[in-house]
Formats: sequence, structure tokens, C-alpha cells
Amino acid sequence: MGRPAQTVRGFTILELMVAMAIFGIICAAMFALLQLSQQKYSSETQLSGSFQEARLGVDQIVRDINISGYPSLTLFSSPASVYNYAVNPVAWDPSYPTNPNCQVAITCIPNPGDFDLILETDLGDGNGVSWIRYYLDQTTNILYRGVVPKKSAGSDPVSALPESAMTPFVENVMNSVSDPLLTEIRSQYPAMFPTGPVPLFQYTCRTPQGPLPCGSSPVNYYGPTNISDIDVTLIVKTKNGDMQTQSLRLLELTGRGHVSNASY
Repeated sequence: MGRPAQTVRGFTILELMVAMAIFGIICAAMFALLQLSQQKYSSETQLSGSFQEARLGVDQIVRDINISGYPSLTLFSSPASVYNYAVNPVAWDPSYPTNPNCQVAITCIPNPGDFDLILETDLGDGNGVSWIRYYLDQTTNILYRGVVPKKSAGSDPVSALPESAMTPFVENVMNSVSDPLLTEIRSQYPAMFPTGPVPLFQYTCRTPQGPLPCGSSPVNYYGPTNISDIDVTLIVKTKNGDMQTQSLRLLELTGRGHVSNASY
């Protein structure tokens, strides 16, 4: 007896179209997730890079503050050259060093100020006492750092460290920005910018009543020679916004430097 004939049935056009549609939907979802993952990775990489740059910046500033004012004249048993000792941990402008009683950010302009600081210390390089200046360019949002290996006796430290001779140190510093960018930032980060620009440097002065913010201390103790601590607040923005929302991404890092030599 012969075997019964078998009917072989394939896929219909409709079934193939449905299968292809389902496959296309799955592929589209996979590519969307992949793109989302790439955007997330790119955003986090930028954030990490900005954080590392800012962290290194704050650490360096605090280290420089901690060694400022060394060595003082009181550490020498015999008269020393002005190149070999620090007149003060913090240098100022104008009338350095003949007017040590100028007031921080009022009659000492531009430094020591909210965005401009000059430190005086021996870096141990054999050149004597150096000047270290930090200056925030509020137009380009770049924090600059410059060093004069050997300070000039009786000269103006700002003239010795002009902005043009300084090196970019931290980019995209947002401490001092103007509208409309400030309004946009404050809408996203109200706690970071409660009233307006955030000082990069804030000073504590020694007074008979104890340490006080220099702005709250008696006028006679509101000078560079009375600065004991400097608080550093560095706010930086990633180079690009969030890859998904396009919103700004900011980081705030803080540190405090203490002038260990309190003999001034």
C-alpha cells in the first residue's frame, strides 16, 4: 500500500509581516536602550571628569593655604632678607606691604577678595619666598593659578602676577555668573545659589572675641594680617549638559585652609 500524501504548509505573507513587525519593534527597543545607555555613560564620564578636576583644584588651594606664611620673621634669630621670610600669609593690593591694615574686599582691592587671592610662602625650591595667586576670570569662568618663584621686595604682587602670565587651573567655574545664566542655574540649584554669586574665598579673622568672619569682625581686625582661615567653595559645570534632558549639571566642592603660623 502506498503512503498517504502529506501536505507541507509554509508561512503566509501575513505571518511573515507580523513576525518582521515584532522583530522590528524588539530591535528598535534594543537600540533605544543602547542609545540611552551611551548617553548615560557619556554624562557620567563628564561628571566624573569635572569632579576630579575640581577636587584636585580644591586640594591644591587648601594645601597652598595651609603652608602660607612660612617662614615668618619671628623664626629667624638674626635679621633676614625680605626674600627669605613671609611678611604675611596673605598678600594684598594696593599698598603692599606698607598698608597691612587695609580691609579685606573693601580697601584691599582686588585681593584678598571673593575671587582673587595671593598667598605668600616658601615652596622649598631654594628661591626663597614665593607668591601664589588664584584669580577667577568672571568673563571666561576660568580659575587661574600663577606663581612668582621669588617675590619682589616692596613691589606690588598683582603687577608681578598679571592675569596674562597665569595658567588656566580649573575651567567652567560657575561661582560668579550673570543673568540669564544665573537665573537658569538658580532655578535648577536653588540651594547652591541662594542669593546670587557664591564667593570662591571666604575669610575668617582672629579677633579678641575669637575667630569671626572677617566681614563681621571689628574693623581693626578686618585686615589680611588677621586672616586665620580661608574657606574655599568651588562650583563647576560639566562641559555639556545632561545628554537626556539637556539641563545643566553642576558640582559644588568645599574645603578649608588654616594658616598654621599664627605669629603675625
